[in-house]
Amino acid sequence: MKKLSTLVLLFFIAFQMSSCKSDKKKEKKEEKVSTAAFVLSKAKNSINWVGYKTTEKIPVKGKFKKVNITSGGEGNSVKEAIHNAEFSIPVSSIFTSDTSRDYKIRKFFFGIMEATELLSGKLVIENETAGFAEITMNGITEKLPFTYEVNGKEFTMSTTMDVVNWNAKNAVDSLNDVCKDLHKGLDGVTKTWSEVAINISSVFE
Repeated sequence: MKKLSTLVLLFFIAFQMSSCKSDKKKEKKEEKVSTAAFVLSKAKNSINWVGYKTTEKIPVKGKFKKVNITSGGEGNSVKEAIHNAEFSIPVSSIFTSDTSRDYKIRKFFFGIMEATELLSGKLVIENETAGFAEITMNGITEKLPFTYEVNGKEFTMSTTMDVVNWNAKNAVDSLNDVCKDLHKGLDGVTKTWSEVAINISSVFE
């Protein structure tokens, strides 16, 4: 009987300790709730891009369907929320309305780069109309200047990225080779441009 009482007491103590730990975890989670007026992770974020093919520079439109805010992204104004926000974009979330094209871009463009399952970066606001993004791709981090506007709760930015600056000419050539017929223009030349136009918008709650 004494042994049984001891076991019951030990079980009760263990249960109490477990409950305390659970309460502490709940408290920590509650502490993470943001009180900032503008939170980038809760905004409606759209990342659209335009690539180009053939000598005539025919546009090919696409987007990334997912972006993760990894640091910062909060403030009492739109600019505060954007400034110093860090993000990552899964390459797997690329979307062009053509599954075959999506596959080729993932495999024959991003797929031959170094450690590029994710594109990552940091946004920096410099003045009332311009800033830059520190973009990491293909194991290289480079600054990408952009212009931006703020209209109410909406932030929009635009820029043009030349992937050659990220040592990705081999990736461009790889995609050009696999899309040889599709990227052939009226002059009979197959061409995939290294420049990509990027337009990003964030509409805050």
